[in-house]
Parts: sequence; C-alpha cells; structure tokens
Amino acid sequence: MTSGLRGILPVLPTPFAAGGGIDGAGMARLVRFAVEKGVDGVVFPGFASEVETLKGEERAALLKIVVAEADGRVPVVAGASAADWREVVEHGRAAAALGIRHLMVQPPKSVGVDAPALIEFLGHVLDALPGVEIILQNAPAPRGSDLSPEAIIEVVKALPRVAYVKEETLPAGPAISHIIANAPSTLKGVIGGGGARYILDEYARGATAAMPALEIIEEHVAMDRAWSAGRREEARAIYVRTLPLLVLQAVYRMRLTKHVLKRRGVIEHTGVRAPTPALDTPAIADIDNNLAELGLLVAEAA
Repeated sequence: MTSGLRGILPVLPTPFAAGGGIDGAGMARLVRFAVEKGVDGVVFPGFASEVETLKGEERAALLKIVVAEADGRVPVVAGASAADWREVVEHGRAAAALGIRHLMVQPPKSVGVDAPALIEFLGHVLDALPGVEIILQNAPAPRGSDLSPEAIIEVVKALPRVAYVKEETLPAGPAISHIIANAPSTLKGVIGGGGARYILDEYARGATAAMPALEIIEEHVAMDRAWSAGRREEARAIYVRTLPLLVLQAVYRMRLTKHVLKRRGVIEHTGVRAPTPALDTPAIADIDNNLAELGLLVAEAA
C-alpha cells in the first residue's frame, strides 16, 4: 500500500445552538481546535456528526465552513453515504465543488453484502465523480452491513478508486489483517474506527490511520506520533490512560463528546438531535473525573 491519508482524522461533531439550529461559529471553532491539536485531517459528516438528523442545506452549510476553516492546512474527508447511489453522487458533487477529493461511503444495507452488488453501487458513484477517491466504510450491524473482508477485497480489486477502507466491524483486527494481506497495490490504506478504542491493535496489524471522535484528540495525536516513531511503550501508556473515557464514550456517544468539548471551552451548547442516553449527575461526575486525570478539565460545568 502507498502513502496517502494517514494519522489521526477525527469525525467532527455537529454543534447545535440553544434553539436547536446548527451553530456555524461553533463548527468553525471545532475545526480550529482540531487543527491546533495537530490532526492529520478532518471528516464531516459521519455517524458521530449525527448526519441522519441534518437537513441537506444544514449539511452543505456546515461542510462549507469546515473547508473554509481548514483552509488547506489539512485534508477534508466528506461523508457521502446515502440510501441511493444518485444521492451519494449529489453529496459528492457538493463536496467536489469545495475542492474535496475524498468521500467516505458506507453502502446502504439495501444493497446487501455480496461483492457484485457493492461493485455496481460504488461503480455508479465513481463513474459520475471522476475526480474523487472513495473510503469504503464498513461499520458493524445494526448500523452498518458487516461486510466480509473477502467481499471488500473483491470491491477494491474491481474499483481502483476505492482507495481506502475504514474497517470498524467487531472485531476489526482480523478483518484488517485479511484486507492488508490480500489488497491490491491500488489500496492506499486501511483506517480504524470504533472511537480509537482498538487503535493499537489496528496499527499493529498495519492500519495507518484512525477516525476517532474529537473530545481528547491531542491524546490520539500523541499516541499516533509515538507509535509511528517506534516508541511503542509510550503509545501504550497513552492508550491505557484514555480507555476509561473511551469506554464511557461508547455508551454516551456524542453527548459525551459535546459535554467534554464544552468543558474544554470549544463549544457553547451540548444539545443533540440523535437518540442518545442522557448524562445524569453521576455520569457527568465520572466523565469529569476522567478529564481531570487526563489534565483536560477546563471550564465549569453548566
């Protein structure tokens, strides 16, 4: 595999204003925060962005802010998943008009899990968007399709511009090993997901990038840099100290992400649209204690 997108590429959350609408100024602050913390790229929108709750015009407006604020300092990956390939193409054209050339696409469950159907679906997208590369997202059920690594290999062999795979089935490790062992030279990289809860196993198997959430992104950047430099014990020490918070993040998802980002002074409001478990007082105390141990507790809780 050749070099390309690599390192830490967080999926940005969607900040909402007090009234429930999108918060454009908050979106710009999130991008600035990510870049200042040393990320290697940003991703928007994705599952962690509550993408299913965004109207088309909201999605387009926020992506425009992301690109403007990134200002070429880091690459932007645009999420383009949709139920129909024509809608994927619409998202892709909007992204391409902003200069984005990497689209992350999870084929809809309606397409199934067989390689020929996946190749047909993604082939339509690539035919309509000659200037882009696709990151094939393989999320676990029930949200994703749990594609087999064998099917993924067939897809990337048939479609050279499916240049990356984001593998986040459970367990992702064996699938990553299979994909890397059998990938054609056109595959530029395998990217880990799962909120970076398994990042060192993914890296040990050959993944060269990860897409965590944003709330403790400098920890992920430091871990990635230590691993890349061969300082494996340092990387593991960082990994172990992040795990308690990441275990909570697996449950509370974007509510935790937004709570932490508000505590860190990055966003003003913590509202979510997606159905997510509420944070009660003991949960907030647990999260804040973990933040304090990481040395990242800044703002007073609302």
